[in-house]
Amino acid sequence: MQFINRYEFEKCVSKYNGDHGTREFNCWNPFIQLFFGQLTSRNSLRDICTCLKAHQNKLYHLGIKERVNQSSISRANERRDWRIFADFGQYLIDQVRPMYADFPIPNIDLKNEVFALDSTTISLSLKLFSWAPGKYSRGAIKTHTLLDLRASIPSFAMITDGKYHDSNLLDVLVPVTGAIYLMDKAYIDFAALYHMQEMGAFFVSKAKTTMDYTFIENNYNIDLRFGLKSDKTILLAGNKSSKLYPDPLRLVEYYDDQNDILLTFLSNNHEVPALEIAKLYRNRWQIETFFKWIKQNLTIKKNYGDSPKTQSISTSGLPYAPILLWRVRNMK
Repeated sequence: MQFINRYEFEKCVSKYNGDHGTREFNCWNPFIQLFFGQLTSRNSLRDICTCLKAHQNKLYHLGIKERVNQSSISRANERRDWRIFADFGQYLIDQVRPMYADFPIPNIDLKNEVFALDSTTISLSLKLFSWAPGKYSRGAIKTHTLLDLRASIPSFAMITDGKYHDSNLLDVLVPVTGAIYLMDKAYIDFAALYHMQEMGAFFVSKAKTTMDYTFIENNYNIDLRFGLKSDKTILLAGNKSSKLYPDPLRLVEYYDDQNDILLTFLSNNHEVPALEIAKLYRNRWQIETFFKWIKQNLTIKKNYGDSPKTQSISTSGLPYAPILLWRVRNMK
């Protein structure tokens, strides 16, 4: 807890007037108790309260003024503004990311910021979570994450219901000038990608097989020994897509001999070598490893409540806090 800046947390509380109408059990107390639940992998609020009850003599040293039952924590989660915890999680992210700004990305020799964009689905019961519809008459929420590949730390996260399409996130995201965004073909929205182009950001994505385009130029100066098949400059030819994205794009074909598959990448970066485009996209797999890691090590499969606000508190900035504080401790 020594790495948690209480002053910054209270600033987030004041911003949303989180302690209005409370006495002893202010926002700081449920935060510590939920944080304790993450660190000790408690499966429920009852489990957290039972464990704290067994260690009553140590509560003062944990910074917990008083122990409460699960009903009190549940009501606090339902009434507290989830943005308090999300903003504080973003503050922790902003503190940790600069520490890893110079860390290398495997097989990549670029100074640009490189992000991987993807989402993971957490299945829920539609009877308990009627506000979170998913596909095929099931309940689900999506955690959309923008992962900084130099630090394997999420720089942006957003929670939506399961029916929220991945490409809609590009309308929310503010592109960083000069940064490279790696994404799969579910994020192909030419209007949003052109906005990214205008902001001076770059993207690398898998191309859709149904994409309509015309060739402008073919780059023959590629080394076929490393799996490259072609490096072409194209223009979109579709009636709608050509208006949404009128500038030339780059199409790189790469053969993966390990999986015996031909991959086609779409990008707006015309300066990076073609082989570097393929290597960049290969590093996108880090976000899949990150999702697998948090599902195995953080308490997000078990829910601390059924309401939308409680779910947002449990999956916004709070689960990432142990990761971020562990990074701070190791760097210091």
